[in-house]
Amino acid sequence: MFLWRDFLINNHRVIHKWTHYFPIYEKHFSRFVNQSVVFWEIGVFKGGSLQLWKRYFGPFVTIIGIDIDPRCKRIEEDQIHVRIGDQSDTMFLQSVLDEFGSPNIVLDDGSHMMMHVCKTWDYMYDKINENGVYFVEDLHTAYWDDFGGGLKREGTFIEQCKGLVDNLHARKGSFAKTTYSMSFYDSVAVFEKRRPIGAL
Repeated sequence: MFLWRDFLINNHRVIHKWTHYFPIYEKHFSRFVNQSVVFWEIGVFKGGSLQLWKRYFGPFVTIIGIDIDPRCKRIEEDQIHVRIGDQSDTMFLQSVLDEFGSPNIVLDDGSHMMMHVCKTWDYMYDKINENGVYFVEDLHTAYWDDFGGGLKREGTFIEQCKGLVDNLHARKGSFAKTTYSMSFYDSVAVFEKRRPIGAL
């Protein structure tokens, strides 16, 4: 498993990820390796994961890091671009879309505030490419008061996902027409898209 091995021997910038995420990444991202893809990671921190994605996806990937900390701009290098803004600011998100085009993958490792996670998903999900992936991690925060969470608390991303499960299986609305699967793991939700049903 390339990502896990790379993480273990990493001597570059700090990478802060839960170890059980790595097989999940491989499962949902491996088909994009060595393809021309646009990859967004919301939440830059020390920048190590941006470098990890660059090594993993290969020479044709464009990596976009989103963060509110202007110091993250220093992390930019070939293939890695950092844009400074609030992940819940739709005008900012649209400016990044206008600059780089629709992403193939969005990985939300940002503020983990439920309001931000929900607002970002609401705006970005329809913007990612057909056959793309939307990946939200650290969803244990959906149960933490400090992040606007709580068990069965209205307004959390987990509660929103429960409604999306109904939409998918009832084949209700555009979400069902453009979504192939929803996968849930410890602290992670992954949405895989597909060409809209009925499209040529």
